[in-house]
This record gives sequence, C-alpha cells and structure tokens, in this order.
Amino acid sequence: MLQQVRDLKEEGDELYELLVTLEESDWARHTPFKNWTVNDVVGHLHFSDWCAVLSLKDSEGFLKLFQDVAKSMAGGMDLVGITKEWLGDTKGHELLDRWRSYFLEMCDLLGKADPEQRLKWFGPDMGVMMFTTARQMETWAHGQDIYDLLTRPRKHTDGIKNIAVIGVKTFGWTFVNRGLEVPKDIPYVRLTAPSGDIWEWNPPDGSNRVEGSAVEFCHVVTQGRNIADTELQVVGDSATRWMAIAQCFAGGPEDPPKAGQRT
Repeated sequence: MLQQVRDLKEEGDELYELLVTLEESDWARHTPFKNWTVNDVVGHLHFSDWCAVLSLKDSEGFLKLFQDVAKSMAGGMDLVGITKEWLGDTKGHELLDRWRSYFLEMCDLLGKADPEQRLKWFGPDMGVMMFTTARQMETWAHGQDIYDLLTRPRKHTDGIKNIAVIGVKTFGWTFVNRGLEVPKDIPYVRLTAPSGDIWEWNPPDGSNRVEGSAVEFCHVVTQGRNIADTELQVVGDSATRWMAIAQCFAGGPEDPPKAGQRT
C-alpha cells in the first residue's frame, strides 16, 4: 500500500474522531470557509469521496457524472447547490456515517489500485499517488474549517508533507490559472515539519525564498490562511507574488481569506 494512502486514512480518521463529538445542533453552525455550515463542509467531502469511488470502480460512469455536473453548473448551479440536491435531507450524524463509509471504501480501493493507474477526475486525469494526495489535501483543508469553528487545537503530523509537495508543484499552476505569466525564478522553499525535520525544494536562494512552518505553508497554499497571518518568511518578488495568491487545488481562481479573517 502506498504511504500516501496510509496518510489519507489517518487524515480521515482524525477528522472522524472530531466530528463524532459534535452535537446535532453544531452541524448547522457556519464555518469560516465561505460561511459554509459543517453540513456543507462534510457534504462536500462526502460528494467528492463518492465521486472518487465512482472513478475507481466505473470510469465511464464517472464521465457521465462529470457531464451532468458540468451541465448543472452551466445552468447556474454552484457546487454547494449540486451537493445539497444530491444529499437531499441527509444531515448531521447520518451524513457523518455516509461520509465515513465511502471514505473507508475509497481508501481501500486506492490501497489495492495499481500505482500506475490513471484516474478520471474533474480536472486532468491523475495517477493514483497524486489522486490520493489530492483527497488528503482536501480532507485536511476542510477539516481545518471545522477546527477553526470550534477553536480546538489540532495535532499535525509529518503526513502533511504530501500537501506541501502539492503546494510546491503548483507554483506555475497558480499563475497559469489566473492568466498570468509564470515567473522564471522559482522560489526556494525550506519548511520545518511538525517533527522538526527540514524539508527543502528547489535550489537554495536567499533572495527568493519561502521559509518557516510546514503547517503554515500548507494553510496558505490551500487558502485557509492569508500569508499576512503567518510567520512564514517570504523574500523576493516571485515568492511574494506566489504566496499572495497560492492555490494548490483545481478549479477556477480563488482568493485567500483577507488578512485577519482566519488566524
């Protein structure tokens, strides 16, 4: 089994252990992510994981679903509306049970999949390893929405390195996605892992770099935090422009929260 699958499973287990502590009324509370409720957040994760299971088991069925989703969005529905329509009246702990069931099935299927397999998705096809990491990234990022709402501390592990890797690899994508020219000077990235280990990417460059906490870096590239609300050291024009709009997830251009909005 790929280590990335183990990391994804641990991420989902941690989120589940938090969600089972919620009162039924908590599910209607609004998180700091676009004012989504806990129901919205978990519903979104559940829909995405259900889609992942479909892609793993029936690629043709997934392509049909993709066409239906694209048609609904062309007609004016957003992803929240599509998900709510799909879920119907499923909320709270019933939703939690459904999400958990498909999440575990997804992990099982990914663990058994050929690492060379390409999987259909809403963006470009992805290999099993990147697909798994993308699911971890979304689970971790949206899990933070709920931790922030509840103002509960969160214990991070070195499993977030997978998310940091996506963050670094999507340097160019961040600019292309906005129709901007990609800077030629790619920043040096030096991060301190939760364990204290040092992770580095790209040639060392004291005049063009991002340095500091790996957790804070992951918050920025998943747009859970504004760079101004972190202690990351950002030096150089290229690094500064990147961190202001960093986006490691697919979809149209999104903006990070305003400074001071999520801390």
